[in-house]
Amino acid sequence: MLVAAAAALVAVVGVAALSGFHRELREIDPRGADAASELSGTIAQVGIRTFTAPAGIRIDEDVEYGVQDDGTVLTLDVCRPSATAMAFAADDEGLLPAVVSIHGGSWARGDKANADWRNVCAWLASEGFVAASVNYRLAPQVRFPAAIDDVELAVEWLREPAQLERFDVDPARIGAFGGSAGGNLAALLGTRGEGPLDAGSRVAAVAEISGPVGLTAAELTTDGASPWLRGIVAEYLGCEPGAGDDACPQAAEASATTFIDPSDPPFFVGHADTEVIPLGQSRRFASSLEAAGVPVDLAVSSGSEHSIGILDETMRARVSAFLHEQLDRSSKAR
Repeated sequence: MLVAAAAALVAVVGVAALSGFHRELREIDPRGADAASELSGTIAQVGIRTFTAPAGIRIDEDVEYGVQDDGTVLTLDVCRPSATAMAFAADDEGLLPAVVSIHGGSWARGDKANADWRNVCAWLASEGFVAASVNYRLAPQVRFPAAIDDVELAVEWLREPAQLERFDVDPARIGAFGGSAGGNLAALLGTRGEGPLDAGSRVAAVAEISGPVGLTAAELTTDGASPWLRGIVAEYLGCEPGAGDDACPQAAEASATTFIDPSDPPFFVGHADTEVIPLGQSRRFASSLEAAGVPVDLAVSSGSEHSIGILDETMRARVSAFLHEQLDRSSKAR
């Protein structure tokens, strides 16, 4: 009995000692199913909801791509093409282009696996892409730059040799797609990096829809942003609502417009003309990219649907054609 008691004491002491060297792990909370998608307020079959996934798509769920210093376990879902789609998209070595998919939700809610964004993942896979649909840390538990740090980590993870081999990904053909807050993150991913587009966290093409790409007070004022948009931006950045740019310097750091230069990848920018994000955001962004010599395709649809609510059959065809053209070109440029 004494020996057993001593062994138990040693075990308890050992666990206590180890706990001082290990982070307490926690998962990301999507903040409830009722707020899981930026389309949850409507039952209309619009946008991505008009897509039906074909048979043969393989989905690897909840794949861990990292653990941040605060203990957050970061996961993503990988949607892989069917054999038919693979034959269409693979290069001579059997490698596939990949697209990192970034959900919306005001940087404060949403989930990679809600019905709408799972459909985005399946749609990308049906087009021959390996789609990595990522979760990232959400406000107000964290503030900028946590979300973009997570997304960049996901791209770096996808380029690790083990993942390239596991999913047959071509490291030179990785793009990004995002809508709403995810569009902001996709655009920022494309503009704020430096160096070759086939290394680190850089991507070779970006398609973003309804992204608030200019978060400074000056840009929001110019575009006539609503109090609602100003409020969620302030919450995401950790600034006082109505604060000027001097009092909220992180607004510029969180804006894709800040970092535009000729080294940026080609962009597809989608927007609806009367939606909640001012159209001026996308128009000015596209004009700035063009002025810097960055190829850009601006697609404006009519109506008030937002984000993947405008991702109907026509828009999906345009996005897919853009991603294939740019990612195939990046492969040939090697």
